[in-house]
Amino acid sequence: MRKETQKLLLLSVLGLVSVNMAAQQQVKKDTVKNIEEVVVTALGIKRQDKSLGYVAEKVNGEEFTKTQNNNWAQALEGKVAGLKIQTAGAGPLGSAKITLRGSASMNMDNNQALIVVDGVPLGGTNTGTGNAAYGAGTGGDLPVDFGNNFNSINPDDIESVTVLKGATAGALYGSRGMHGAIMITTKSGKSKNGKVSVTFNSNTSFDSVLHWPDYQYEYGQGTLQKNTAGQYYYSYGASPDGVNTGSTSSAFGPKFNGQSFFQYDPTVEGQSLQKQEWKPYRNNIKDFWEVGTTYANNLSIESSTEKTAFRASLNYTKNNWMMPNTGFDRFNGALSIDHHANDKLHIVTKFAYNSTESDNLPATGYNNQSISYFMIFQNPNVDLNWYKPIWKNGQNQIDQIHPFSSFIDNPYLIAYEMLNGVNKKFITGNVTATYKFTKNFDVMLRSGLEITDEERTTKRPYSSANYLQGYYREQHINNSEFNTDILFSYKNNFGKFGFNASAGGNLRYNEYTLNDYRATGLKIPGLYELTNGISLLTRVPQPRDKEMNSLYGLASLNYDNVWFLDLTARNDWSSALPKADRSYFYPSAATSLILSDIFNLKSNNFNFWKLRASWSMVGSDTDPYNLLQTYNTSDFNNSAEVASIYFNPNLKPEMNTNIEAGMDFSFLKNRLTYGVTIYESNTKNQIITVPTLIETGYSNRIINAGEIRNRGIEMTLGAYPVKTQNFSWNVNANWSMNRNKILSLPGEFNGEPYTMSSVGGVVFFNAVVGGSLGDMYGAKLQRSPDGQVIYGSDGLTAKSTKIEYVGNAYAKWRGGLQNTFKYKNVSFSFSLDGQYGGMVYSQSHHKMSEQGKLEHTLAGRDNPNGTIVGAGVIQNADGSFSANTKAVALHTYYGDYYRRANIETNSFDASFIKLREATITYDFPQDIVRNLKMSNLSLSLYGRNLLMWTKNFPLFDPEAATLNDSSITPGVEVGQLPTARTIGIQLNAKF
Repeated sequence: MRKETQKLLLLSVLGLVSVNMAAQQQVKKDTVKNIEEVVVTALGIKRQDKSLGYVAEKVNGEEFTKTQNNNWAQALEGKVAGLKIQTAGAGPLGSAKITLRGSASMNMDNNQALIVVDGVPLGGTNTGTGNAAYGAGTGGDLPVDFGNNFNSINPDDIESVTVLKGATAGALYGSRGMHGAIMITTKSGKSKNGKVSVTFNSNTSFDSVLHWPDYQYEYGQGTLQKNTAGQYYYSYGASPDGVNTGSTSSAFGPKFNGQSFFQYDPTVEGQSLQKQEWKPYRNNIKDFWEVGTTYANNLSIESSTEKTAFRASLNYTKNNWMMPNTGFDRFNGALSIDHHANDKLHIVTKFAYNSTESDNLPATGYNNQSISYFMIFQNPNVDLNWYKPIWKNGQNQIDQIHPFSSFIDNPYLIAYEMLNGVNKKFITGNVTATYKFTKNFDVMLRSGLEITDEERTTKRPYSSANYLQGYYREQHINNSEFNTDILFSYKNNFGKFGFNASAGGNLRYNEYTLNDYRATGLKIPGLYELTNGISLLTRVPQPRDKEMNSLYGLASLNYDNVWFLDLTARNDWSSALPKADRSYFYPSAATSLILSDIFNLKSNNFNFWKLRASWSMVGSDTDPYNLLQTYNTSDFNNSAEVASIYFNPNLKPEMNTNIEAGMDFSFLKNRLTYGVTIYESNTKNQIITVPTLIETGYSNRIINAGEIRNRGIEMTLGAYPVKTQNFSWNVNANWSMNRNKILSLPGEFNGEPYTMSSVGGVVFFNAVVGGSLGDMYGAKLQRSPDGQVIYGSDGLTAKSTKIEYVGNAYAKWRGGLQNTFKYKNVSFSFSLDGQYGGMVYSQSHHKMSEQGKLEHTLAGRDNPNGTIVGAGVIQNADGSFSANTKAVALHTYYGDYYRRANIETNSFDASFIKLREATITYDFPQDIVRNLKMSNLSLSLYGRNLLMWTKNFPLFDPEAATLNDSSITPGVEVGQLPTARTIGIQLNAKF
């Protein structure tokens, strides 16, 4: 290889990647040499990746803009080993729970990674509607996904994201960094030659339903009724054919075979005057859903001089989701000023404003007022168009059209009258000032804020199943967090030794208030004002303020750039803990060795070998007001009620101890890279809520107890199989596996399980010593010694009162694969990811199977007399078993075999592979671009969630989770909304 070198330059690309390269150097096109990546670590400190003793994976900003998402975080899915993005499948705003390396806490809401924007953590507080996903017949309302704060970030403003995994990586962030951190660096504006640069991006995308349940359209409404002639029949209301069969939700009625019955007639809003053809309406669920659209335009302006860099951006996004009359409007504005006042003082100011508005977001869950509920109960013989007028003749805003059951609301009433509105303002900003006393010593002062001001409205019209006289609710949420850091830093070299030290502190204060007003019953139908309420409930604001003060330090040493050692220490003082244990200290240590340099192993085929290891201890506190007796505001005006949870004045902080080790390799002139990490973490003194004797006046109490161990392995692979002047192929892959084990529980359980959470009163997430987080318990089929299902004398499955282990919600392993091909001006990329193992319980599958709505319930339909004999055995009086021969009615059999409490028959393997993303981009030639007075111009066609491969999953998506209030519970599907397949086109222009 021929070289011609005049001098060495150190180029810094956006301050994130440093490349030592020879000026006017001629190298082979297939080499990538001497790349030393710089990543953003805790407190916003930039470090060379090779110096780190823990894993920090960087994702460039292009990944978040090439396939636009309503939540930018979903672009991380499948690209980072050990990272899981869990959404509830609950609408267009797509709240996400991000976990790294599995779950470590028995508090299922306390396993998320910390989100940090430009060095300032986001609070992450979510407020739900206060309702559970399973609420049919309770007369209550539903959860609504109003979105996370961090999904409001404009993806066009993101320069890069660094994923810090494990407690060591996030140790300097204290409690909230225990489960790792997502470090977001926003763009600062660094145009070339001091010129003003303008970038315009325009994006249009279309959403459609990715996957449908396997509905059956061979049999219609009914439960096997026969007329006097012994034939199966249907009658909407009593008729000459027989009694009414049109009020059931089941589809065990007559087969569609060209016959005629008295059916519902929308022109008379009742029974047809003449018999009508008995026929299926095959799209009577699918046709309710529309093609969703999203339009997004982004404009940014940036300029820089030797002293100042400036960037401003505006973004407007309009979404019309797949469910009619749902969607949102979002406006983002951002400003960044990076100014070197002089050789000593450097000031960076960043500000972002987000406004999200929606007249209606969909509710989710299994409740009369949910569109998911309607899809479950819709019968094959019912025309969707019958519902479209919404209101009965002359009964506008008084009485809806829902002719088949008063418990099933009209789908168009749900879409156009049951409205869940939101107007949310979200502001983040920070000012960072760095002053250099000398070239080796400086101080950084950073102050950041996060302000959320959110107003929500809930409207329920007259005649809705749960609110016959209507309902109106207003929620006003104010949440503010203030962070101030000061950090003194010193760095120097002593011969071959390098030394960096930083020490500082943090003040964090959070204020939260919620005003809640509910008008139950409306004096005037359709007028949604609090003053129009028949009964008005006002909750006095209940504060949830919290303060944390911290001191921390970091010392980094290196020898000859081949051996690195990091030592950190932090002490927190939390207002949520008692005075005696309010202060807690935790350290960490990390080291890395560049073995390829130490042993002089470098060659053209072997370029880099790094060994890394780390150990850390991180503490965590709890929510405020768990120490002393407090009162909750009640639904009665100007009154309070005793809390149901008994306080604990002696709480101690949770402690997590983490150890990990790994190696990184680079081969073939850096065209092949490989990394592997193994880790173990133990979390002790878990702060959990346990049941207590009701005689105490409380239902639960808070204690410290329990220990969880997590072990896992992660691997990453990157390669350039082909790299020529005109064509290149880049591939990246990752694989991860995590196993957790419950090592101890409170002794008072005496070997009995601790129920961490439950869904619908049938699925229990139980903690058992020797078990794992995510273990799901519930009722199962009873089986004989040889595995056959046991039936009772009534021909139905034998029941057990014992709650048994059914499966685990978490995958055995996860993986992702990304490929990018580039030929001259055209590039094509696609991303696959998936998981093996895991289990999903489906409430929808239970109900649709019970009602005969799915194809698998066609088995036995042609049997004589409409009966079926369950395959299995009965237990004889002497304990032996013989074949079951008892025939039962089809609808009775399916209703029992797939009953809600039978977790086994309604649970499925959650393994899947998805074609997550695909993009083809054309970069216009420079001669065309220059003629247009532009610097860059490209056009992209992209898709997301294009294909899914899964094993016999009968519903929408195996990546199912349930939105309970504000909690996202994996492994359980209760009223899931469809997953969107997205296809879009994007224009990028730079002037």
